[in-house]
This record gives sequence, C-alpha cells and structure tokens, in this order.
Amino acid sequence: MKKTVTTRYDVSEHLRTPEEMAAYLEACIEEANGDAAFIAKALGDIARAKGMSQVARDAGLSRESLYKALSGERSPGFDTILKVIHALGLTLHAKAL
Repeated sequence: MKKTVTTRYDVSEHLRTPEEMAAYLEACIEEANGDAAFIAKALGDIARAKGMSQVARDAGLSRESLYKALSGERSPGFDTILKVIHALGLTLHAKAL
C-alpha cells in the first residue's frame, strides 16, 4: 500500500489578493475572542503572503522584529499593529454591535 504524504497547510500560500487578505483578517478578528496574539498571527500570515521583507521595510521595522511581533507567541504593541496594517495596505474599521 502506498503511503500518503502530507504537508503542513500554510494559509499565506492562498492569500493572493488584497480582498482575500482583508477577508481573512476580518474572519480572524471575529474568531479571536479578544486574543491579540491570534490577530497578530493572522497579520503574520498576511505579511508572509505579501513578502515579510517588504512589509518590514514599509512598516519601518526590522524583518526579525516583525517575525517576532507577528509570531502569535506574544501580543505586539498597538503601534506595531497599526504600522503593519498600513504596510499591508489594509485599514481598520469599527461598527456598532
């Protein structure tokens, strides 16, 4: 019997357009339940899809610090989040519940 080979799923390989990236971030924000690290990880996925080096340059951060901030292992500062969102070409919106 032939063995099945699997690979790790990487969402960043499937985020091709700004609309897909925005929809992914929106869905992650809805699912996060206040978990800032989860949202940071989602931003990291989008940044990898766009190219981490370019996003780091556009955000005015080093690539290494951007990887750490968006690893999902910690909650980055809100100023970092805003810089990254801007560098990704996205915006934040608020709506009443």
